Formats: sequence, structure tokens, C-alpha cells
Amino acid sequence: MPASLAFVFPGQGSQSLAMLAEHGAEQKSVLDTFAEASEALGYDLWALTQQGPEDQLNQTDKTQPAILAASIALWRLWLAEGGARPAYVAGHSLGEYSALVAAGSLGFAEAIKLVEHRGRLMQQAVPSGQGGMAAILGLEDADVLAACAEAAQGEVVSAVNFNAPGQVVIAGAAAAVMRAIEACKARGAKRAMPLPVSVPSHCELMRPAAERFTESVSAIAWQAPQIPLVQNVSAVVVADLDSLKSNLLAQLYSPVRWVESMVCLAEQGVTDLVECGPGKVLSGLNKRCVKGINTHNLDTLSAFAATRAALV
Repeated sequence: MPASLAFVFPGQGSQSLAMLAEHGAEQKSVLDTFAEASEALGYDLWALTQQGPEDQLNQTDKTQPAILAASIALWRLWLAEGGARPAYVAGHSLGEYSALVAAGSLGFAEAIKLVEHRGRLMQQAVPSGQGGMAAILGLEDADVLAACAEAAQGEVVSAVNFNAPGQVVIAGAAAAVMRAIEACKARGAKRAMPLPVSVPSHCELMRPAAERFTESVSAIAWQAPQIPLVQNVSAVVVADLDSLKSNLLAQLYSPVRWVESMVCLAEQGVTDLVECGPGKVLSGLNKRCVKGINTHNLDTLSAFAATRAALV
């Protein structure tokens, strides 16, 4: 377990049709992981990820299990191929559940059902079309916060993902998000664009979902993480199970403090970050969060091989 190695797990937005197709064609263990997820869900998750329909894959209650399954399939493959166990784990939003499975805190089948339920509760909290999210590029955090405060006008809109310096995502009521986009542009944002999502994650509109999710989180027999885990809400290594669970609930309506989380890992001596999941969104962000850190991903067979070669 090299003290310099951390694994990070992606969240919603990293899904795509035919994700992990190369791995699935070569590695039976990937298909086995998806089969386990499919059994828990009651439908063929691998078929959905490979063939679509894409609009169904992009529904929150389908996206969340799909990304979790892909991430854990790659995690299991990494360990089976003799890859080093990381000293730390973290996950972006939904990815925190993948990190918890990897850390041994939560069973895989339990996690699949839990995130499907999480997705449903999120969608129910704000009917489709009533909420929105937008990416704000090239603006200081303080300016984004000021723009949201100005644009709210009695509605919810707030900065919810601090993804990298100069890249913040906002969320809230649809009209307020559009006002905030204009306010960010007026303050000099390079780009301010709506995101194609069905749910305004991590803002106050998700508090009812968190309240309804409490029972499901309480019903699980959680284990203490066997690998130290940095959580989104606190951006520090979680110390006890009660904090872990309360942070998971608060995560639904609280910002993802990703920049601070990556700084926290760097301060623990981490020099190599492996993105364990579909795509390489986090790899791009992580380079900007901490200068001089080495970023790797496992998305394709060649990327997986390159990461193994780099870290042996």
C-alpha cells in the first residue's frame, strides 16, 4: 500500500454508451461484476450501458448504478491483476459510494440498490424541468458565489461543485440558474453553460431527498473503511461511522469540495491519483487542483496497462 497512491472514483456525467466495452470483451470479471449488479437491480445493466437507449442510461436512477458498477469492475480488475492497493480513496459525488465499496465499508450489491434508490429520491425531489445546473468556467469562486446570491431573488441557486480552480458548477431552480448564468457572464466568466441533467444536485432543493434517504442509510450494516477515505462534505479523512453516514446524507444538499479534497490528499503525501471508473473527467480536473501530481486512468485497456506500468 504505497503511501503516495490514491484512487478517486467519478460521479454522474462520466457515463457513456459502450463504456468499458474493451474491458468487457477481454475480461470476464467485468461482465461478472455487471451480472451481480443486474441481479440486484432486476434488469440487465450491462446491456443498458452497451446498447442504451442513451436517454434511459442518463436517467439518474440508472446512471448511478451504472457508474458504480463500472468503477467497481475496474477496481476488482486492478486488484486481480496485482495492482497496488491505494493508501487513500475519494469519490466525486456519487463516486463516494464507489470509494466506500472499495474501502470495504459497504457491500457491492447493497451499494447498487442504495444508489438506485438515491437516484429515484433525487428525481422525485425536483420534478424534471424545474431544476437546473450550469458549469461556470474562468471565474473566481467568490465571484460565482456573489453571482448566485444576486440571482436567487427568493429562489434556490448556489455553487455546488468546486471541481478545479476556475471551474465551478451551480445548481438550483431552473429560472434562478439562468439568471446566475447571466450574472456570471457579466462578471467576466469565460463560459457559463447549462448542463444536460435531470436533477439539481447538491443544492438545498435536495434536502427532502436526504430526509427520505436517512432510513435507507441507517438500515445498512456499515463497516469502518479499511482504506482512509476523504469525503466531499468535509474534505478531510472521515474518522468514524457516525460522521461518515451523516456526511453522506448532507452530501445530497451540500457542495462537493473537490479542490480541497485533492489538496487534502496531496498534504497526506499522495503523488499519484488513479481515476477508477468510466471516462477521465477527474484526471483533467485533478491536474489543475494540485500542481505536479501524477494522474492516471483505467478507462481503456491501453490506459489500464499504462497505469500498471507506471505504478509497478
